[in-house]
Amino acid sequence: MKRIILFLSIIGCSIPAFSNGVVLEGQTIKSKILKTKMLYSIYLPDGYTQSSRRYPVLYLLHGLNGSYSGWVQQGDVGRIADAAISSGKAPEMIIVMPDAKNTWYINDFKGIYRYEDYFIQEFIPHIDKTYRTRDVKKYRAVSGLSMGGHGALIYALKHPDLFSRCYAMSPGVFTNSDISRAKFKDIKRYTFDVLFGWDSIPGEQRLTPHFMENTPINIVEKMPKERLEDVQFYVDCGDDDFLLGGNFALVKLMRERKMKFEFRMRDGGHLWQYWRDALPVTMQFVGESFMSNR
Repeated sequence: MKRIILFLSIIGCSIPAFSNGVVLEGQTIKSKILKTKMLYSIYLPDGYTQSSRRYPVLYLLHGLNGSYSGWVQQGDVGRIADAAISSGKAPEMIIVMPDAKNTWYINDFKGIYRYEDYFIQEFIPHIDKTYRTRDVKKYRAVSGLSMGGHGALIYALKHPDLFSRCYAMSPGVFTNSDISRAKFKDIKRYTFDVLFGWDSIPGEQRLTPHFMENTPINIVEKMPKERLEDVQFYVDCGDDDFLLGGNFALVKLMRERKMKFEFRMRDGGHLWQYWRDALPVTMQFVGESFMSNR
C-alpha cells in the first residue's frame, strides 16, 4: 500500500495543477450607438479578484448565427484558457467575447446598424473602464472564427493602432470573383443583402465602395506601405474548409505585400473541434506580444 501511495504521489507531482479562471456570461453594456443593451461574456484568469494587477486582453469573436455564449458553451473557453495558462504556454489574460449577431462586425451600408463604431468607440472603452486591463495596443489582440475571423481581420487592418496581433480562424474571406458569382440564396444566407444592399444586385455591381472598404483582401491591397507591419497576423484554415480558397488568396496577397503573417493549414473542416484546437495556439501567439520587451 505504501508503494502505491508513493507512486500516486510521484504521478501527482508530475501533473501540473490547473488554475481556475472565472467565466461570466450575460454581461451587459448599454450602447448609445446601437440604441440597445448588448451582451458579452468574459473570462477572468485565476487570481483576478484577489489581485490588483492589470491584464492584457484578447477579444474573441463568434461566427455567423452565433452569440456571446458560443465560445463558452461550444468552444470550452474556460477549460482551454486555464490549461494554456497553467501549462505556461500562454500568459494570464482576460478574454472578451462580445455579441455581434450577424453583422460581420461592420457597419451596414445604410449606416443604421453601426456595429463597428459600437465596438471601437464604446465596447473597448467599456472593457478598459470596467476591468483591470492594460489598455494599450501592445496588450490588446483580436481573434475569431469564421465570421469572427473576418471581424478580427477587419479590426486589425482598419484599426492597427488598437491591436498588436490578430489570429484569424477559418476567416470568412471572399474574393471579388466569389462575390460576383455568388447565388442570391447564399447572399441572403450570409446576410450580405442587409449589410451591403445586395438583395437584387447581380454580378460585379455588388463591388460597391462599402464592400471594398470592408473586405480583408481589398483592404490589404490598398493599404499604404508604411502600415503593412503595424500588426502581426496569423491565418489558420483547415484543408477541408470551404473557405480555404479565399484564405489562400488573402495570404498570397499578404506575402506579396511583405506583411508580418503566419499561415497554418491543418487537417480539418469548418468545425468547433478545429477552433477549440486552435485556441491554445491563439493564446500562445498573442501572448508572445504581451510578454515581449518591445
